[in-house]
Amino acid sequence: MANPRVLDKRRKSVRNIKKITRTMELIATARFKKAMDRASAATSYTDRITQLVSDLTRAGLQVSHPLLEKRAEVKNAALLVLTANRGLCGGFNGNLIRAGQGQFAELKALVPNCTLQVSGKRGISGLKYRGIPIDKQYTQFEDKPRFDEVDAIATLLLDDYATGKLDRLDVVYTKFLSIAKQVVTVETLLPLGSLDLNAGKGDSKQESTMGPKHQYEFLPSPESILEEVVPTSFKVKLFKCFLDSAVSEQIARMVAMKSATENANDLIKSLSRQYNRARQGRITNELMDLIGGVEAIS
Repeated sequence: MANPRVLDKRRKSVRNIKKITRTMELIATARFKKAMDRASAATSYTDRITQLVSDLTRAGLQVSHPLLEKRAEVKNAALLVLTANRGLCGGFNGNLIRAGQGQFAELKALVPNCTLQVSGKRGISGLKYRGIPIDKQYTQFEDKPRFDEVDAIATLLLDDYATGKLDRLDVVYTKFLSIAKQVVTVETLLPLGSLDLNAGKGDSKQESTMGPKHQYEFLPSPESILEEVVPTSFKVKLFKCFLDSAVSEQIARMVAMKSATENANDLIKSLSRQYNRARQGRITNELMDLIGGVEAIS
């Protein structure tokens, strides 16, 4: 028969763990709300600047930009994997690590020189454990990534692309679609290529033939405007990837901690039943011993 004292000790331990998981769930919920507000605000800006670049490239003008043109031969590629610094968020980090590992293997098969950059302590340790060398690693990003931090990384990538040290950049991150849906995504950010926001919609073909809806007056010139807008578009897109990853991490942690709290409740109920049965069984045995002793005396 189980020892009631041991069962009671286990039940108290589970109750303490439940308090921790419940607290972490509440913290993740609060952080998720703030991160979602930042991501939603950045979405409008990202869509608008992308639409602007799309309109400029489809305005019928003889303008071009290196970031919009694919290289004839891709010799150097980089893969950036965005993971979290902390765990306890379900399969969030594991899914990203597997996707990054698969994408890196594909790039190595296609491109002679590939480098790997990883953001997040969990991704760094996970990929190193799998024997994959990491060229650059970032651990300064938490649930509130700042634009100046992402801008520093984006500037280095743009400089490498401009000097020919980089021909392609892929980013593996968790894309935030809604509270109920986040998808691990592999996206090529360099070269930017086609920036049509209406891709996949019914009127995209019509707009591509008719040109942009808006007419622009360029001052001083379309070339100078593209020179400023296109790099900014890349930086904003990369920043949006970090924001989506931060939101998705908090959602994953919120769901994981909620599930852990519910499992703790079930375990507490099960241990309480076992404890009551063991306690009742011990009382019954003690009563039987007393009755047996009385009968022996009499």
